[in-house]
Amino acid sequence: MNTPKQIAENYVAVGAGKAAMPKGRMFLLAVLAGAFIALAGVASVIGSALAGKLAGACIFPAGLAMVIVAGSELFTGNNLMVISLLEKRISAGQLLAAWAVVYLGNLAGAVLVSALAVGGGTFAASYESLIATAAAKTSLAFGEAVMRGVLCNVLVCAAVWMAMAAGDVSGKIIGLYFPVMVFVLCGFEHCIANMFYIPAGLFAAARYGVTEEGLGWGAFLVRNLLPVTVGNILGGAGLGTAFWAAWLWKKA
Repeated sequence: MNTPKQIAENYVAVGAGKAAMPKGRMFLLAVLAGAFIALAGVASVIGSALAGKLAGACIFPAGLAMVIVAGSELFTGNNLMVISLLEKRISAGQLLAAWAVVYLGNLAGAVLVSALAVGGGTFAASYESLIATAAAKTSLAFGEAVMRGVLCNVLVCAAVWMAMAAGDVSGKIIGLYFPVMVFVLCGFEHCIANMFYIPAGLFAAARYGVTEEGLGWGAFLVRNLLPVTVGNILGGAGLGTAFWAAWLWKKA
């Protein structure tokens, strides 16, 4: 396996490569990543309805596995690009531009899958659970959502980091699996996953005629997506900064 220092050194070039990617390709790969996370969310909702929260948590890591092994761009994982910024391989402008393109692509992919899954009747037997999940996410206090976002992306970026330790597909999947399972089981908040869960809940509520107090598009954007995104950036970029300081900072 790669040592933590080797992972840090390797990620400097990885982040620089992401920043230099043509924006059209970056957006397409981001749409795919949003779709992969959403597809895992579909299965997780069904698994949770059938066998409980632990089952859903055990299923959801399939999303990050598809992102990493199939090759796509995920906003939360890309918060580690702060490592390349700190090593002066990319500029702050390049970092923010890459984050913006990937974030929008993730949103497009996740909402598309949510619409297709609800429209296709995938949640006919589990829509009540899906709507309840969406409503619970939009009912979080702003500070709670931020803090759950911080904890979530510490785990997601740790999962990406651990996958980079492995040189084969099976090792990468094993490396990423447990941190992702932990964040789902603990109820932490992932902005890209929520780009699926809450729109899917809204679509399901409209399709099945369910009225849920506090669940709406405005609540999705302001009461969940905004604070969770802030928390995810703080957690992911914070972990990336800690790894940089531990392994690459010349004074460490």
